[in-house]
Amino acid sequence: MADQIQRDLTELIARELKDPRVGMVTIQAVEVTPDYAHAKVFFSLLAGDIKECTEGLNQAAGFLRAGLFKRLHIHTVPTLHFVFDRTTEHAADMNALIAQAVASRSKNED
Repeated sequence: MADQIQRDLTELIARELKDPRVGMVTIQAVEVTPDYAHAKVFFSLLAGDIKECTEGLNQAAGFLRAGLFKRLHIHTVPTLHFVFDRTTEHAADMNALIAQAVASRSKNED
């Protein structure tokens, strides 16, 4: 169910959401509670302000939930909670640290 919600939300945000605060958003993952009451939607942002985008998405959560209801045809569509996913930032930081360590190691070997 989480994968289907992820696919549908990606399409809804790209095609139907007109909020200028919501820029180039990528839905990274969706975690749904066992009772389908709530869903945490993790997203990344290519460009724009993280705080404004998060506010825009959370304000549009009802609209997006209604769009999911039309698409999913299930009795309970979860309440959406959007969370910025910092995994990509952490990965870039780790890659920079590894590159720095490798560079200093090769410098010490010379």
